[in-house]
Amino acid sequence: MRRLSDHPLPDRRRSPRGLPEGVLMRAVWARAFLGFGATLTTTLFLVSGSALSDHATALTMPSSSAPREPGPQTSPDQAQIHVLSSRPDTVMGDSALVRVRPPHPFEPHVMRLEVEGRDVTDALHPVHLPGTGRVLEGVVTDLPEGPSTLVASVDPPEDDDGAPRAVSLTVTSHPESGPVFSGPHQEPFVCRTQDFELAWGGSLGEPLNEACSAPTRVGYVYRTTAGEFEALPPGDRLPSDTATTTTSTGAEVPYTVRVETGTVNRSVYETAILHDPRDPEPDPWAPPQGWNRRLVYKFGGGCPGGWYVQGTRTAGVVDHGMLSQGYAVASASLNVFGNNCNDLLAAETMNGVKERFILGHGVPNHTLGWGSSGGAYQAHQIADNHPGLLDGIVVSQSYPDVGFATVPAVTDALLLRSYVEAHPGALTREQQRAVSGFGSWEGIDAMAEAAARIDPQGVCPSALPRERRYHPEENPDGARCDLYSHTVNVYGTDPATGLPRRPLDNVGVQYGLGALVEGDIDVDEFLHLNEHIGGFDPDGRVVAERTEGDRKAIAAAHDSGRLLHGGGGLADIPIVDHRPYQDAAPGGDIHMRYHSFSTRDRLEAANGTAANHVMLVEPHRNGVFGADQPIAGRALRELDAWVGAAALDARIRPDSTSGERLERTRPEWLTDSCWIGGERVVAPQLPLPAGRGDRCADAFPVHASPRIVAGGPLSSDVIKCRTIPFEEAEHPAEFDAEQTEWAREVFADGVCDWSRPGVEQRAPKGPWQFF
Repeated sequence: MRRLSDHPLPDRRRSPRGLPEGVLMRAVWARAFLGFGATLTTTLFLVSGSALSDHATALTMPSSSAPREPGPQTSPDQAQIHVLSSRPDTVMGDSALVRVRPPHPFEPHVMRLEVEGRDVTDALHPVHLPGTGRVLEGVVTDLPEGPSTLVASVDPPEDDDGAPRAVSLTVTSHPESGPVFSGPHQEPFVCRTQDFELAWGGSLGEPLNEACSAPTRVGYVYRTTAGEFEALPPGDRLPSDTATTTTSTGAEVPYTVRVETGTVNRSVYETAILHDPRDPEPDPWAPPQGWNRRLVYKFGGGCPGGWYVQGTRTAGVVDHGMLSQGYAVASASLNVFGNNCNDLLAAETMNGVKERFILGHGVPNHTLGWGSSGGAYQAHQIADNHPGLLDGIVVSQSYPDVGFATVPAVTDALLLRSYVEAHPGALTREQQRAVSGFGSWEGIDAMAEAAARIDPQGVCPSALPRERRYHPEENPDGARCDLYSHTVNVYGTDPATGLPRRPLDNVGVQYGLGALVEGDIDVDEFLHLNEHIGGFDPDGRVVAERTEGDRKAIAAAHDSGRLLHGGGGLADIPIVDHRPYQDAAPGGDIHMRYHSFSTRDRLEAANGTAANHVMLVEPHRNGVFGADQPIAGRALRELDAWVGAAALDARIRPDSTSGERLERTRPEWLTDSCWIGGERVVAPQLPLPAGRGDRCADAFPVHASPRIVAGGPLSSDVIKCRTIPFEEAEHPAEFDAEQTEWAREVFADGVCDWSRPGVEQRAPKGPWQFF
C-alpha cells in the first residue's frame, strides 16, 4: 500500500517561502511582542483603523504590537511601570495588576501612582523581587473604558539636573464581555449559563444580561482516598477521606481544589488550583501552598456546530493528572472548538481568562497549552499569533489550522465522493483510495462528512432556534452555520452578494495526478475525474464548476495568520506533538498523521529549523491523551522542564537566539519517538519516501490527502495555486493527441504550478492584530 508517493511530480517543494524571508519575519515578530509584564517608559497609543475597501478584512495593529525596532534600554535612573495581568492595550474589564519600580536611588514608599489624575497609590504595596530589590505592586481598579494614562512619579517630578522622575503608560480597557481584538460580536448568540454545571454541583444560574454574564462563583472539590472527586462539604474540617498529594515542587498538601467559575468575553470560564479552604483566600502575593507556579490552559476539540452559542462546558479543569502535581488549570467554553470554531475569538477568550487568573493568583512562572484535535488548532494559532500567552504546548491529534489544513482535505473528499456517486463504476475502490491519498477507502466518507463545516445548513448547534437559522428560501437572512460566516470579521463580506468571502479554491488542481503517475488510474480516468470533479456554490453544495477563491479573503488569511505560518510566537516555544495513530482506523478518521508533518514543514520553512518540534507517536486507544497517561503525562512534565530550562538559559546567555536555547535545553526524553508493542523506538519521524524502512514509518505509515496526491506540498499551505497552461510535453504522464486536446479543455484555466508560492501567499503582517 503506497502512502506519500515519491513519483516525479513538478518541483515538489517544502514551502514557497525562502529562508531569508522567514528568518527576517522571526526577528520582526520577536521585536514586536512586549508581552505580559512588559516595561514601558513611553506612552503607548492605540492605532485606530477603518474597514478596507469592498468589506475586506479590517485590521489594525496597536503601536505596541506593530513591527518596530527595540526601544532604548531603560535606565535605572528612570521609573518603570509594568502591566502584569495582560498587555497594556488588552485590559478586559476595569482592573489591572501593575508593578511600579522607583528610579535609583529612591525607595518605593516615595512613589505616587495616578490614573488620569486620580491618586491610586493606596492600591500598591511593597514587594521584594529577588535580585532586583523592592518594587510596588497592586491591583488598580475602576479603570475607565478606553485609553487612560497611568503616571508614576517621585515628588518633585524632576531632579536638580532636570532629569524626569515620572513615567507614563497608556492602558486601554475594554468591556469585560468583549470584544477586544477579534472584531464585532457574532449575532445571534445563545446564552447557556443556566445549563452550565458547577464542579461542586448546581448550575451557574440565569444570565444577567444580553452579554451572557453571570456572577463569579467559587466552590471546592476534594479527592477522596478512594480516588474520586467529590464536592467538599462546608465547614472548618476536612472530610476524613480527604487524600493528600505531593506536588512537583515537593509540597505535600491536602488534595482540596478551589474552582472558580465566571464569565468573560461572553464565555464561561473555570480555573482550578490546589488550595486548603482553611487558609486565607489566595491573592497575587499569597498564592496557595500547593500551587507549583505553573498554569496549564486546556483547549477543547470539535468544530462543526461551533458558532452562535456560549456553550455548556469547558475542556475540564478538575484534572487529576494536572492538579495532583500542583498545576493550576484553566479553560473556557469558547476555548472548546465545538462551541466556537474561531481561533481568533479563542485567543481573545484565553487572554481574558488568563488575566482573571493573574488578578487572583499572580503571574505564573509559565503557561502551558494542552489540546487535542480542535484544541490543537487553538494551541498552534494562539501561540503563533499572540505570543506571550503560551510558553509551550502539548498538542494531540493535531492539525496546523482548521481553514487550510483540514478544509481542503475534507472538501476534496466530498468532491471525490460526489463524483463517484454521480459516475458509478468510473473508479474502483482502490482507485478512489489512491486518488484520495488516505489510508483506507473508508476514509473518504469519514473526511467527506467533515466537510459539513462549510455548509451554512450543515451543522447548527441545537441551542440555536430553528427559526433563526439560515434557509435559502424560507430564511435567507438567518444565521449561517459555517466556518466562513463565523470568521467574517477576518475575511469580510462580498458587497455584491452580502455573503462571507471564502478563501476556498480548487482551480487548476490535477486530482489524482500521483495515482496517474503510479499507474493506479489511466489518462482517460484521470481526465474524466478532473472534468467532473466540480466545486462548491456559496451554500456549500457541490456544483459542476471549480471553486474560485476570493482573492481578498485569501490575502486576509495569510496576512492575519489564519493560515498558520509558524514564524511568529510558535517559533520561540517548545512544541510536543503527540499522535495517537488513527490513519488505519477501520471506518476512517480525519485525524491523519501527515498533519503533524505539515506543521513541521511550515516551521522549517519559516525559521530554517524545527528543532523545537517533537513528535511522539503511539497506538490509538480511548483516553490516551490525558495528563494521567504514561506518554502524554510525561510529555507535559518534560515540557514543563524544557520551558523552565530555556527561561533560565535566556538569563544566563541573553545573546542566544530562542532557537539555540530551545535546542540546547531540550530534555533528552523529548526526542522523536514511537511506541511499538510497548517498546519505545527513538528515531527521526519521517514521511515516505524518506522514512521507508524506518521502524516507526513502517508501524505508523504516513498517508496523504487528495491535494497532496495532486502534487501539492506536504505543508498544505497553498490556498490558491498559481497556474500555468497545460503542456503535454511537460507532463509526467503520456497523452496522445486526442487526450491532449481533452486535457486542454479540462484545464482551460491552467494547472497548478506547485513550485511557486501560492496566490497572495506571504508571511502574516504581525502579532496581536486588531480587527
